[in-house]
Amino acid sequence: MKNNYIFTSESVSAGHPDKVSDQISDALVDAGLKAGDQTTRVAVETLVTTNHVTVAGEVKNFNVSKDEVKQIIRDKVKEIGYEQDGFHWDNLNIYNEIHSQSGDIGLGTDDFGAGDQGLMFGYASNENEAFLPAPIYYSHAILENLKSKREEGYKYLLPDAKSQVSVEYEGGVPKRIDQVVISHQHLKGFGDSAKMPCKDAAREVLGDLVDKNTVWHLNPTGNFEIGGPDGDTGLTGRKIIVDTYGGFAPHGGGAFSGKDPTKVDRSAAYMARWLAKNVVADNMADWCQIQLSYAIGVKEPTSIYIDSNGHNRSIQKYIEGNIDLTPKGIIDRFELFNFYEYSKNCVYGHFGNKDVPWEKIGW
Repeated sequence: MKNNYIFTSESVSAGHPDKVSDQISDALVDAGLKAGDQTTRVAVETLVTTNHVTVAGEVKNFNVSKDEVKQIIRDKVKEIGYEQDGFHWDNLNIYNEIHSQSGDIGLGTDDFGAGDQGLMFGYASNENEAFLPAPIYYSHAILENLKSKREEGYKYLLPDAKSQVSVEYEGGVPKRIDQVVISHQHLKGFGDSAKMPCKDAAREVLGDLVDKNTVWHLNPTGNFEIGGPDGDTGLTGRKIIVDTYGGFAPHGGGAFSGKDPTKVDRSAAYMARWLAKNVVADNMADWCQIQLSYAIGVKEPTSIYIDSNGHNRSIQKYIEGNIDLTPKGIIDRFELFNFYEYSKNCVYGHFGNKDVPWEKIGW
């Protein structure tokens, strides 16, 4: 990438329809893993629309009843904060089309071969404390700050929101914020009032990077009263760029949410991120991008690719000689079958929260 440029990334709140779907899917993963063991398999998708939730997918050793599935969905929607006429946790029509996993898949995955083929990317840089590209880092932080403001008393702000930050780089370093876009759902008649906490939340996060030439777009349509799944249908896996690096690094195409850890779409992407982050944290490079690829039923990765401003051959040699990159090795390192907070950690990005195991620093 050239040294002087403007780069833009976006984030969405927990109340965005696609993120509602992600959280429901991952809440079912959490429940399945908690009630099961390392033979449990979950691949569940969610669709949400006006007062309607459909879950569908394939499971194995999934010891969660249909009544429990319904309650998990209602509890998650209530937690997110939806009590509007068009999408209320207590009035949802819930359709459950979850069924048994194909036995053909188990032939290759019961002994922890990769749950599917695919390619996964990990990225890290030394731009901030989260080792993330600045545009996605700030986009997430703005919405997290707005969530806090909403909880502190801005009751006219509703769950659905989006942010977008354009960062100007000079010499490859973030220098200023060029433009900020925030759209936040609000109660009827509070369109103008909603703009003030949005701008305040962004300024608190962005600090001195904001200058007199920064352009602001706050609820640019003028009104955002109808939001959430009542305003826009949501699906699991449609925010994969928000989930990762905001487009700053490549994406293999596979979503994370709704999948148990044997699915390398999720677990190997977490490993690739952990590897890249530790390369940068260990001062082996200022930035690092790693690709892993797998074949279904095969334990070892089919390829490893390293790109950084460090010594790539030495980095790859160290990784290949010291880190177990099989699905079982990844699962055991991060204790992914004993992690029951996938739903909590699928909002504001899967990366950057130092408390989750795949964000820990240290080889």
